Amino acid sequence: MQQSYPGINPAISEWKGQEIVDFQEELLQKVNARISEKWFYSHMKSEKTVLPRIDILNLLSSYVGYANWNEFRFKNADQDTGTETPVKANRYFIYVPALVILILVVFFFVFKVFSTREYRFRFFDADTTEPVTNSVIEVSVLPEGESPVSYLCRPDGSFSLKTEKASIRFIVESPYYQTDTIFRLLDKFNRNETIKLRPDNYAMMIKYFSTRNVKDWQKRREQLNRIIADSAMIFQVFGKESVGVELYNKPEFINKLTLPTSGLKNIEIFDTRYQNGKITLIRFRQKEVTK
Repeated sequence: MQQSYPGINPAISEWKGQEIVDFQEELLQKVNARISEKWFYSHMKSEKTVLPRIDILNLLSSYVGYANWNEFRFKNADQDTGTETPVKANRYFIYVPALVILILVVFFFVFKVFSTREYRFRFFDADTTEPVTNSVIEVSVLPEGESPVSYLCRPDGSFSLKTEKASIRFIVESPYYQTDTIFRLLDKFNRNETIKLRPDNYAMMIKYFSTRNVKDWQKRREQLNRIIADSAMIFQVFGKESVGVELYNKPEFINKLTLPTSGLKNIEIFDTRYQNGKITLIRFRQKEVTK
């Protein structure tokens, strides 16, 4: 219509009077068909969404250059839905998985928060059943598929761990107790675990000799001679003011530990190793005695 009547109102719903007449004449000349004024008001100036009859749709389609309504709908459907439908589909496939992932992440963190518990482990002497206190106890937790995580126990001989796991495995090392691997099934209703450590009798004996005034020093020398290998490597570790290491052989160590004038008292064992029932390595330091 704008090609034939350049000044016509571009809004069809605003047409009236002569404009409707011009449109009727245009259809009659171009497609040899006409529409009534009543039909125009019923469909072009109404908010109803009901389509006209197929014969009217065919003549309107022919007027704008198509063979019929089916061709018009087919060609324009490709243009209209060809871009919008994939966009809507793409949004669907983006938003729905994203929402599902978000929900799963929220559930995961809620589960972690409510399933994580703090457990306390306390260590006792297997012989005396007394708590192992004021002793160095190192715990290496062994998470599945991960590197060990080390903890140092408190002076009261305990350590705490937060976990959501149903079981735990860790290695316990202490200078005066045998190294042991512990496995526990965790009870969420009883989060206090007790573990017995087997004493390292040789290390205990050296500690006893260094802290007690044993009168029969000859007997003490004989006992040390039996438990220490002739080729044992014995290291005294220094710290604080003088940092370093001093090496002793077996006779030197026994003399310093047994002779009244040696002054080697209150030693603290760091590490002892064995072979064929005898000590092959000792690492120790001499604790300062406060007066």
